[in-house]
Amino acid sequence: MSKKEDPAQASSAAAANDDEPDEWDKRIFSTGCADENSNLTECYWKKKDWRACKQEMEIFRECWKRHNNDERTSTKDNTDNNEKL
Repeated sequence: MSKKEDPAQASSAAAANDDEPDEWDKRIFSTGCADENSNLTECYWKKKDWRACKQEMEIFRECWKRHNNDERTSTKDNTDNNEKL
């Protein structure tokens, strides 16, 4: 006869595993800008419009540069003054 796992134990184990940082979390933490990323994501989630999150985006962008993440990701600023929206 096979032993069935208690559903409460299965839920508890899943919740415990969910608290562990996954690969995405580890990458975000390694940038040094996890808090800024979280604030930006939360802003977008609440407002559903990136244009309403310009301040959060700028704070994230400054953090990104301060931690030299441009070099590790080959990110370049858009210097095109004729930017079309």
